[in-house]
Amino acid sequence: MTPATSTVARALERIERLDPALHAFIEVWPDAALAREREAAARRLPLGGLPFAVKGPSGIRSYAARRLIAAGGVPVGATSVPGPGTAWQTWGRGAHGRTVNPWRADRTPGGSSAGAAVAVAAGMAEAATGGDGAGSVRIPAAWCGVFGLKTTNGLLPSPDRTGLASAGVLARTAAAAEPCLRRVLDGGGAPDEAPGLPLPAVYSEDLGFAEVDPEVAAVVRAAVDRLVAAGTVRLLDRDAGLLDPAGAWTAVRGGSPDDPEAVRVRRTNDERLDALLAGGALLLTPATPNRPHGHEGPGTRYSTALTWAFNLSGHPAASLPAGFTGDGCPVGLQVVAPRGADLGLLAAARAVEDALPPARTPPLAGRD
Repeated sequence: MTPATSTVARALERIERLDPALHAFIEVWPDAALAREREAAARRLPLGGLPFAVKGPSGIRSYAARRLIAAGGVPVGATSVPGPGTAWQTWGRGAHGRTVNPWRADRTPGGSSAGAAVAVAAGMAEAATGGDGAGSVRIPAAWCGVFGLKTTNGLLPSPDRTGLASAGVLARTAAAAEPCLRRVLDGGGAPDEAPGLPLPAVYSEDLGFAEVDPEVAAVVRAAVDRLVAAGTVRLLDRDAGLLDPAGAWTAVRGGSPDDPEAVRVRRTNDERLDALLAGGALLLTPATPNRPHGHEGPGTRYSTALTWAFNLSGHPAASLPAGFTGDGCPVGLQVVAPRGADLGLLAAARAVEDALPPARTPPLAGRD
């Protein structure tokens, strides 16, 4: 392997060429990355020099990044997150300016793992670490047309004292994410056998409370119908109605987890989710109620409406590309699994993506 043809060198070349327009990175580490790649090859480490990006200025110190480096992954740079004073968390600011969506430059990529999703979607990294406290992995994964998984809360170390945030990984596909997620979760090992099909699942457009863009809902429903027709999913007749978690999430984030109303909402939703996911069933929803909004702000619809319930409950959840709205914006399908079933969720996500159209390359991602 020579630096001129190596995987890391190709990633660095794409960063140099594409990031001045996409603004996904706040720092890039070319010399250190090439040195790590040579070391990974010399030591025959399992990830073999796979180039990945880390979320934000402290991402290199995260548990997930350390596990990936130990297995031979190569961090190529730190990606953008929302800047100081940002009133909402769905865009980032890179070294060159405001992070843009690789599908439409006039739209946000989502956040707060904004640059991480853009780096993966544009092929500037093969994977990226993220953190998800309200949807911060799943929302940008959905809006950038890539795969993103939030792990079970408490399964991995997290600096978040509220317990809402957990580590996540983004990649172009669930199949591409698997080597990284396995290293982060259990140190590797042979892949699980493919899950028995059809997968039992419950579908909910709105979880009983959210206002969802009709076109977003239609794209996700079409994807679910395709999964049923392919024999990948078998829909169960279970009521997926939850209580709106907005107030409870805000109370916990604000340091009041014992607020009586927050306790009531969490207890009720936990009971309903236990019933929904009984027997290893999955829950399918849109990842977001809206499509990527403009850089001026999100308007009145919470992008987190369908994600933050699972930060409160702790369930692992992933977003997979489901299709596109008529204006060219990606839509995500959220898949939620029982607590602790992270590797089972990964296997289910692989089965789901096998039945859906293959990932596409964003128009702003350029060509090799």
